[in-house]
Amino acid sequence: MNKNAPENLSGIQAGNFAAGGWRSHKILIVLFIIYLSDYADRMVVSSMLEFIKRDWEITDAQAGWLVSSVVLFITVFTIPASILIDRWSRRKTVAIMTFFWSVATLACAFTRNYTQLFIARSFIGIGESGYAPGGTAMLAAAYPEESRSKVMGIWNASIPIGVGLGLAAGGLIARKWGWHNAFGLVSLPGFLLAIAAWRLPDYKSVKPEELAMGLGGKSGFLKQAINVMSIRSLVFTYLGFAMNVSATTALMTWLPTYFERTGMAAKGKGGLISSAIFALVLFGAPIGGYLSDAWHRKQKRGRLLFPALSSLLAATLLFSSSYMVHEKMISLALLATFGISVTLFIAPGVAVTQDVVHPGMRAFSYGMCVILQHLLGDIWSPPLIGKMSDWLSIQKAVLFVPIYLVIGAIFFYQASKYYEKDVENVMKVNLVEE
Repeated sequence: MNKNAPENLSGIQAGNFAAGGWRSHKILIVLFIIYLSDYADRMVVSSMLEFIKRDWEITDAQAGWLVSSVVLFITVFTIPASILIDRWSRRKTVAIMTFFWSVATLACAFTRNYTQLFIARSFIGIGESGYAPGGTAMLAAAYPEESRSKVMGIWNASIPIGVGLGLAAGGLIARKWGWHNAFGLVSLPGFLLAIAAWRLPDYKSVKPEELAMGLGGKSGFLKQAINVMSIRSLVFTYLGFAMNVSATTALMTWLPTYFERTGMAAKGKGGLISSAIFALVLFGAPIGGYLSDAWHRKQKRGRLLFPALSSLLAATLLFSSSYMVHEKMISLALLATFGISVTLFIAPGVAVTQDVVHPGMRAFSYGMCVILQHLLGDIWSPPLIGKMSDWLSIQKAVLFVPIYLVIGAIFFYQASKYYEKDVENVMKVNLVEE
């Protein structure tokens, strides 16, 4: 136990903020829909890359950067956004950023060259930079620790739904009305969701002096970063996240193209098959939450052993599917199973970023996860697979993606060795509604 913890702070009593009843569920529902909109806006471009390439004659590598530009700017702005979230207000920051990325997505509809679209996509990344840290912190406080993976799993199930909607909408709208219009249409829900986020309940931010006590007197950004990076289970979890996200982002970007170029789908319809795969993915996050919570109750480190095993399973399924691409039905069946397994890691991984840190650093902790998963993972992944596709073929390029998942499994296993001790060292704090 942290020796600097004051005696009167005898437990995280989430019930003083929201006890898992209707008010907590309201937070979960609104944040779920916003996350869906987040990923629809981010990934709608993937199913339109062939149309954009035709109009502007860009390479696969350039096309990959239309996804990575969002990720790059998320990385740059996540830490400033996370500090603002922890110090000011989670709901207000989430609302403002939802409005901002919706405006940026709408702006994509009016671009007239590659540079303009790249810049507009970059502004989407600025808007999305604080959402995941803010939403994670709100949900971690709204529900008790023993059900944290389950709640994170339900919340993260919105990601594949959003990806699927974005992929399906992008391809269909691009075929009928042109790809510019797809950006405009998917941006519209975000403006209403920003209003809904502003009206959510939230908890009072931890006072700086109280936070400093929990960090042994360390409250500056650099010292907070050093404190977080000294938690070994957290660092290995970050690295496992980075490898797995690099795999999923590469597939979200290139799966429509992969289907079309291998003859598994007609031009413009690769997004439809991809959205079907990602529809199955939505089961992975909540299933991973339920199963890892069950293992966690029996063995604490099970919260991290679970994503280690699921990452290995996903790697095996993806490699088998890619290797058997000419056996269409078998390949699709393997991809469908992969779609469920590849996101099993998300819920326990996110839960760990909240389990092992002071409550006043929860947004910061997940913000660091976002930065590292982008810097070490999905910033370079789509352009790299695009470059390999230029050199070899998209089919051969996809065969390299399972390697990321195997490396991720190793990192999660290493994290499990330190998890129990790190949880014991967390300062307990009472959270109350603002």
